[in-house]
Amino acid sequence: MSGATAMRLRRRPGLAASVVHRLSGIALSIFLPLHFIALGTAISGAASLDRFMALTANPLAKALECGLVVALAAHLSCGLRVLAIEFAGWHDRTATSVAACFAIALATGVLFLLSVTVG
Repeated sequence: MSGATAMRLRRRPGLAASVVHRLSGIALSIFLPLHFIALGTAISGAASLDRFMALTANPLAKALECGLVVALAAHLSCGLRVLAIEFAGWHDRTATSVAACFAIALATGVLFLLSVTVG
């Protein structure tokens, strides 16, 4: 990200929330077909599902899983912010609401990391 883009996002927190909301939506849309493939292995039997789940036991998969949880929390919190703006008229305190959305996503990621066992 260029310095000018970062400066623009800092000055306009609503734009930052919009970018995070869209990027997290893209990440979730990439994950969804992979999730269906994983579920499809269960149809083939327990052994097939166990082989697939063994692939997800490495630290990289755990890190990606944590990123997915943060993306989901960010998408949810930013989406709720959009709904509050649209239906409740919460146009004031944009910076505060964006900070709250990001804090919720970060806290969710930290709580998830605390519950994950690696190895």
